[in-house]
Amino acid sequence: MKKIQYILCLLALAGCDSFLDKMPDNRTEIDSQEKIQALLTSAYPPTDYMLITEFMSDNVDDYGANNPETDRFIDQVFAWEDVTEGDNEDPESVWESSYHAIACANEALAAIDSLSKKGAVDLSAERSEALLCRAYNHFILVNVFCIAYNPETSTSDLGIPYSEKPETQLTPEYDRSNVAEVYAKIEKDLEAALPHVSDKYYTVPKYHFNQKAAYAFAARFYLYYGKFEKSVEYATKCLGSEPSSMLRDWEYQSKMTQKYTAIVEHYIDASLNCNLLLMTAYSKMGLAFGPYSVYSRYAHGNYLAEYETGEAVPNLWNGSNRTYWMSMKEYEATNLDKTIFWKLPYLFEFTDPVARIGYYRTVYPAFAADQVLLERAEANSLLGNYDAALSDMNLWIKNIASGDEEHLPRELDLDRVNSWFNDTPYHVWDTSRVKKHLNPKFIQLEEGSTKENMVQCVLALKRVETLGQGLRWFDIKRYGIQLERRIINAEGRPYRKTGTLEPFDKRTAVQIPRKVRDAGITPNPRDNQ
Repeated sequence: MKKIQYILCLLALAGCDSFLDKMPDNRTEIDSQEKIQALLTSAYPPTDYMLITEFMSDNVDDYGANNPETDRFIDQVFAWEDVTEGDNEDPESVWESSYHAIACANEALAAIDSLSKKGAVDLSAERSEALLCRAYNHFILVNVFCIAYNPETSTSDLGIPYSEKPETQLTPEYDRSNVAEVYAKIEKDLEAALPHVSDKYYTVPKYHFNQKAAYAFAARFYLYYGKFEKSVEYATKCLGSEPSSMLRDWEYQSKMTQKYTAIVEHYIDASLNCNLLLMTAYSKMGLAFGPYSVYSRYAHGNYLAEYETGEAVPNLWNGSNRTYWMSMKEYEATNLDKTIFWKLPYLFEFTDPVARIGYYRTVYPAFAADQVLLERAEANSLLGNYDAALSDMNLWIKNIASGDEEHLPRELDLDRVNSWFNDTPYHVWDTSRVKKHLNPKFIQLEEGSTKENMVQCVLALKRVETLGQGLRWFDIKRYGIQLERRIINAEGRPYRKTGTLEPFDKRTAVQIPRKVRDAGITPNPRDNQ
């Protein structure tokens, strides 16, 4: 059982009645600004969602039973099964991690209220950070464990308990409410926090909700909420008047020493303008999407790269010139095929250096300027502001794509986008394509229309930008994209389909942990129930 400082997070520990027979009477008293600031460092989740969501997405294929690099946990994740196997990145760990962070935020808010009544110090910045952390953790929980927000069904789709105060009871009752209510509460916290965000007391602002990170969170939240004007507004506040100065310098990175450690350490460098909020996590993502064999039965291989992602998407702007400043890395060995961008580091935290045991860890950009730019392009595409959307997409392309004078990236315009996507067939399981059927419930998208083609385009760019970081899954859920599981043969081609996830399948809502269900919280429905 994980030790929780300051408070007993009952949501995280639901079902563990023997943990305490009575509420603790020796809690650390949070009675100063410094203690509040220290507590808020625990309001960021120590477990990431990325491994679950990336391996549930269409960014990995099955390379067959001959590849031994798997385990029962990742088998279940890949097959969209309810996870029964324990792991540091399993759904239970994600649930506990986020509710622990929420509990710390709530304790900080209670302490802020208490100190503010005394009028001794201005705690508006600390209150803002606590509200942002509370909102962000609920945002992760609702998007992992619930059906994607949409106005058709979200008033009846099961939500997650929204915790707004420190717990004082051993057995409180929790209501999952619905997805619409959860989003409304996130919005309330977010809007209360944004006017008071300050970087004033952070030693390393990039590891806290600094102002730009807060705006980036708001831009993503409102994009998922279907409030596209507000998404554009906050993305613009984040990126400023010169967004090109905020983007990742892919050209510089391409000229560095091309070693894994150097590349990934640079990718997460807190001094880079593009990295808006960095988080640390207990995670194997640096191994799974690095030059290692871990979990390599399910991998982003050359076939996916060539026909759906990194090597396919550049055909949008330059035909035969399919290069980036930072090329994809091919890692091949016996029964292994990985074609990936190096992004996240593999770190190891020793708990016993002599026995050489400990935890896998990584650092990842929870928000990055390049992501915000494409999210603004998506919001503008959905609003019909095509010129603005194309401007952002072209800026992203110009920044990441290389080429000599004869093969500079071709600027996208509506004619190019329409002709390319109208000439491209839709994906089928054994013939991969960039273009996949979209079935969103939050907007009408007529197939073959300019709006659909623009959305197809920006989703393709986003898939490349976020590869290996788990965000593709949320676009799959939001747009109702059907997924198929297939086995890749020795020649590197699909040869057998093993499963299908229909649009808005109930399994897109990850099942809540067993011990939480045992404590009386309603489970997510399944078709066989």
